[in-house]
Amino acid sequence: MTGGSTAGRAVSVAGVGAYLPEKVVGLDFFFDGPLPDDPMLHSPLVGPPPLRHHVAPDQRASDMIHRAATPLLNRLGIAATDIDILLTNVLVPDELFTGCGAETAALLGCAPEWTIDLHNTGCASFAYMMRLAGALISTGQARTALLANVQNAGGQVFSQSEVRLLPHARTPGDGCGVAVLTADDRSPLLGTAVRNTPSAAADLRVAAEGRKYWEPGTGQVDVRFDPARTQQTLDLGNRVVPEVVRELCEDIDVKVNDIDVFITNQPNRTFLRNWRDALGIPPERHVDTYDNLGNLYGAGLPVTLDHALRGGRVRPGDLVVVAGFAHAGDFAAAAAFRWQAGA
Repeated sequence: MTGGSTAGRAVSVAGVGAYLPEKVVGLDFFFDGPLPDDPMLHSPLVGPPPLRHHVAPDQRASDMIHRAATPLLNRLGIAATDIDILLTNVLVPDELFTGCGAETAALLGCAPEWTIDLHNTGCASFAYMMRLAGALISTGQARTALLANVQNAGGQVFSQSEVRLLPHARTPGDGCGVAVLTADDRSPLLGTAVRNTPSAAADLRVAAEGRKYWEPGTGQVDVRFDPARTQQTLDLGNRVVPEVVRELCEDIDVKVNDIDVFITNQPNRTFLRNWRDALGIPPERHVDTYDNLGNLYGAGLPVTLDHALRGGRVRPGDLVVVAGFAHAGDFAAAAAFRWQAGA
């Protein structure tokens, strides 16, 4: 399904920002002894990242958003009180009953009319939040949106004494990415596309030894893909991101070859290679932060976009496409904007 902000009031990507926790973790953290002599640890396609950041045990998602958003708002000259949309996606919520939206707004000093805590759409939530904010701004219901993605499972779930020894615990990193969307045409949002595959939702589950994750027990809570559905998950993940990107490009009347900067979530090197190969996008246009930051889940899109902007990878007039898929493939999304089109 495609859509976006091409009708009504123009919507612009004013800027992005990021926060990375201070603690940097190497591969030795995931072993009780010396690193094993295993060539898979250093495989260019399937090996884990050499480095990643981990949140401190007592750091809250709202604090991470505050640390990412405050410098961005100052840089853009936007007062926190001007934010009338606050959208958040947090992988591991700090509270069972409440999201972090109100707590974040209190830290920032704002009281948005629209405060929405999304707990679905996962690694593709940034593009989905662009779609939601774009719809509200383009129809005149708001003027300034703050989007915030927090990945905080690395230093919590995947750092537990038993879970950290499992191979899949080596991939995640922690961080927060934010973006501000505004009602103008400086860096216009051109459109978005989404894809829902609800049948894949059950292929990723919390593993808690037969109990609910919040019930007491002796085992440690983990998050795992269904091993019986591994090939289906890989096939869907490889296919759905190129499909949703092509759908978006067709809808906004551009060719895939016109994409100047391609930003995706960062699940592993194999997905990154397969996506750009399927689309015919050369590696120099596809920004990769996996080796230094790991899989940042939902924060991967805005953090990698911030990395590209700070590194001079995005020039005025560039067509930027962000895309990703969530969980075991139950959701995918893409969004396109023209960076500083009027510069």
